[in-house]
Amino acid sequence: MEIPSKYKPAATEDKWYGYWSEKKYFHSEPDGREPYTVVIPPPNVTGVLHMGHMLNNTLQDVLVRRARMQGKNACWVPGTDHASIATEAKVVNKLKQEGIDKNDLSREEFLAHAWEWKEKHGGIILEQLKKLGASCDWDRTRFTMDGALYESVIDVFIDLYEKGLIYRGVRMVNWDPSAQTAVSDEEVIHKEVQSKLYYLRYRVEGVEGYLTIATTRPETILGDTAVCVHPEDDRFKSFVGKKVIVPLVNRAVPVIADEYVDREFGTGALKITPAHDIHDYEIGQKHHLESIDIFNDDGTLNEAAQLYTGKDRFAVREEIVGDLEKAGSLVKIEDYVNSVGFSERTDAVIEPKLSMQWFLKMKELAKPALEVVEKNDIKFHPAKFKNTYRHWMENVRDWNISRQLWWGQRIPVYYLSNGDFVVAKSGEEALEKARKQFHRPELQLSDLKQDEDVMDTWFSSWLWPISVFDGIRFPDNKEINYYYPTNDLVTGPDIIFFWVARMIMAGLEYRKEIPFKNVYFTGIVRDKIGRKMSKTLGNSPDPLELIKKHGADGVRVGMLLTAPAGNDLPFDEALCEQGRNFSNKIWNALRLVKGWKPEASLETPEHNKLAVSWFEDKLNETLAGIEKNFTGYRISDALMATYKLIWDDFCSWYLEMVKPAYQQPIDAFTLEKTVELFEKLMKMLHPFMPFITEEIWHLLRERKAGDDIIVASMPVSQSFDAENLKAFERAEQIIIAVRNLRKDKNIAFKEPLELKAKAGKTASCKFYPVVMKMGNLSSVETVAEKPEGVMVFTVGSQEFYVPANESVDVEAEIKKLEEELKYTRGFLVSVQKKLSNERFVNNAPSAVVEKERQKQSDAEARIKVLEGQLSGLK
Repeated sequence: MEIPSKYKPAATEDKWYGYWSEKKYFHSEPDGREPYTVVIPPPNVTGVLHMGHMLNNTLQDVLVRRARMQGKNACWVPGTDHASIATEAKVVNKLKQEGIDKNDLSREEFLAHAWEWKEKHGGIILEQLKKLGASCDWDRTRFTMDGALYESVIDVFIDLYEKGLIYRGVRMVNWDPSAQTAVSDEEVIHKEVQSKLYYLRYRVEGVEGYLTIATTRPETILGDTAVCVHPEDDRFKSFVGKKVIVPLVNRAVPVIADEYVDREFGTGALKITPAHDIHDYEIGQKHHLESIDIFNDDGTLNEAAQLYTGKDRFAVREEIVGDLEKAGSLVKIEDYVNSVGFSERTDAVIEPKLSMQWFLKMKELAKPALEVVEKNDIKFHPAKFKNTYRHWMENVRDWNISRQLWWGQRIPVYYLSNGDFVVAKSGEEALEKARKQFHRPELQLSDLKQDEDVMDTWFSSWLWPISVFDGIRFPDNKEINYYYPTNDLVTGPDIIFFWVARMIMAGLEYRKEIPFKNVYFTGIVRDKIGRKMSKTLGNSPDPLELIKKHGADGVRVGMLLTAPAGNDLPFDEALCEQGRNFSNKIWNALRLVKGWKPEASLETPEHNKLAVSWFEDKLNETLAGIEKNFTGYRISDALMATYKLIWDDFCSWYLEMVKPAYQQPIDAFTLEKTVELFEKLMKMLHPFMPFITEEIWHLLRERKAGDDIIVASMPVSQSFDAENLKAFERAEQIIIAVRNLRKDKNIAFKEPLELKAKAGKTASCKFYPVVMKMGNLSSVETVAEKPEGVMVFTVGSQEFYVPANESVDVEAEIKKLEEELKYTRGFLVSVQKKLSNERFVNNAPSAVVEKERQKQSDAEARIKVLEGQLSGLK
């Protein structure tokens, strides 16, 4: 069979992915084998493949393919997340372009549009993952709004409510005016912003005088209900108990004292707006202050503000400053840098807002979830993330689980007109409960109104390792009992709280068992100058274009070459090029081996026997290291070890050692051994480069149906002879020295040389037959003394001699060496002169002096070599 001169990734990738899928190699069913389970971190259904997904899913695929080859029942569950905020925003935007306002639609009409959008655009990312080679069990694809998963979320809400862990209350929440929903603390990104600090004076009621406060948000004075000072601040003691007048709205508010106040900030007097600042809210609760909410849900001012009604909060900030100045209430403005919270989803500035929400008590759930990580029942890779995890778990706050959206799992709470409510799975069940609970048999379904809100997206994804196997609804089903707990989770440290911690809590609560045994945290993919990749910066390449250009295997290698766990990945497209070049190197090795013709009658040369024994030892030594790397989740290191074994040891050394002379046959033993070794290497490489390895596997020899590398057995390290490896290292150094000698003396490789080793402990080497072939030596012998007219080189402390043949002009060589020796001695004198100058040594930077000393040492060593070479030629 003719092997094409160039490897064509695109055709190969489509062919093998289709073949694997058709053969159902990715599909898993419970059986007697050891399960190996991974659940994909479900990407947003709105998403398209980016570089972070590429890294994350390449790592998962490496682990899954390796487990499959180790004989485990590998199950990688794919799926997508309904992503409430992101998806609803996209649907609202699409409707807007069609001239439809969400507010004009009923909930059912809007959801019909959302499902239509999901069916059309959702799941694109899963199709893109196939291009990467992801060996997911596509028959198991899940979506967090699928019927079974939706019902599981409802069941969990009801269960936690009945356990007293879910409650409803008015709390200060992080309000996103763009998405018009509450978001959790973890979904708020704090950024340093260049702001202004406005100094405003409040007239003291009933007396002459003013109290000056400082604020970054002058628009919120319209909701002020107090001014607060520190009880020990002498400057303000006389004001406590009096009232001051809020500018523009002329509201009289009390001056109160509280230790919370920072005397160093601004003037030391703090305006208190309980409805729009978390700390002010806490002070308001403590001092029983009125709370005036001045904002609408979209960030415009409402009637309670009395002024600027209907205008946006930032437009009002500009306008109110002018009005305060006119009123004589503005004292001064200063530049000020402060930390401002932004919504992770929409990038809108978060508005602290009092709102009636549903919360989940976290303290009780967090305790056991912290313990399993502390005790290493769940291992973090790298372990440094345990500190981050511990800090969050020890300071955990109740989770606001309600969202003011329509797309998501609707909160299963049903209200009566008087505010009473029941928690139930359906309207019918709610009616039955309400009749009993409130002793009102006359109630009808029309008397109940379901809560309008949905649950936080993370409230469905925290159940993911359980719900994908339907373990919430059917806790004793065959699949959950077989596949749970899962083995490895590969995710980013940015969702350690959103997702990892909560899955651990859910696993312990609903399975009394951890959800996974290991968590591998990837780093952030950055560009080569260290910036995070983003659409805005335009520094993120299109992954599918990269695959088109370099092949999926090339891109996978490029992603993994510099991807140590937990550390950021400085991505450079040149790495993918390196991956592509590696594919070409292996392809050329295949073409070389397939071009050899065996001859049964040929005896195996000694150098081939030695080469085979060395490479078998080298392969086993490397395999042992790779197995350790996988145990420690050093996947990048495992790839690098495989890469070097193939490129350096197999292609550059082994194949050169056993290669027959041009157009000559090869012995059958060597050819068979070479194919066997090539097969082992392809198995080791398969998890990293699945496509080219499957292609080569089938080209190396005829295969029976089903003899495919994807399900072949992963080689396991055997014992190896370390002395054999050491002996070859020495032989390698001798070969390199002979090659350098030929290069220096301009001696063609086709011209045979003799090699003489000076007698001594290190004179013998079992690999001399290999040295003879690789260095084109006619003989190797041991001599007691250095012969006349030889060229000299040393390996370690061992001297070697090569007689100068006719092609070496001895006189010209002597002249050249003498000239170099003269120059080097002169150079040494100039360096010594510098170093004998005390002023230079004492005053020059130590690095400069050290550099001169290094020059002296190098010159002395070179002089010794040149003198030795000269004495050999004279």
